[in-house]
Amino acid sequence: MKRQIVESKSVLIVDDDNAVRESIQRVLEQKGYEVAAVADGEQATARFAPEKIDLVLLDLNLPRGSGWDVFERLTTRYPFVPVIIITGMANQYQTALAAGVSALIEKPVHVPALLKTMGEVLAEPKEARLRRMCGRQDDTRYVRPPKPAANGKSVGAAIKK
Repeated sequence: MKRQIVESKSVLIVDDDNAVRESIQRVLEQKGYEVAAVADGEQATARFAPEKIDLVLLDLNLPRGSGWDVFERLTTRYPFVPVIIITGMANQYQTALAAGVSALIEKPVHVPALLKTMGEVLAEPKEARLRRMCGRQDDTRYVRPPKPAANGKSVGAAIKK
């Protein structure tokens, strides 16, 4: 397998599920990302430094501060930070769209769709993120979990922009 090297981008993973956090961290590190990972909202806010973090992967169901609270705290202070919400909670797309989230990915996470979405979000100009945050652009990416095929294997993930 060919290893894709990413131009030293750093990611903060915020998820209370240790297995999810570690598996995403492992995949991203194999792809060349620098990764920091935390388990709750307070750690996320304390650990975030805009000069060191290029992207935040944020779960919504967190102890010590919900994901939406963390999103608000981070983006109020740092509106250019791209945030991808990764959640198992249903019916979050409209809230994500209204909040100006860069992308919403539903669990279980389909790794190729995650990597593709991350690449798109990281390549996006800061001005586009700011327009989304201000409600002038409604292009939040939405990635649903892959649907199981008849043989039980997953078939792709739907990406809506």
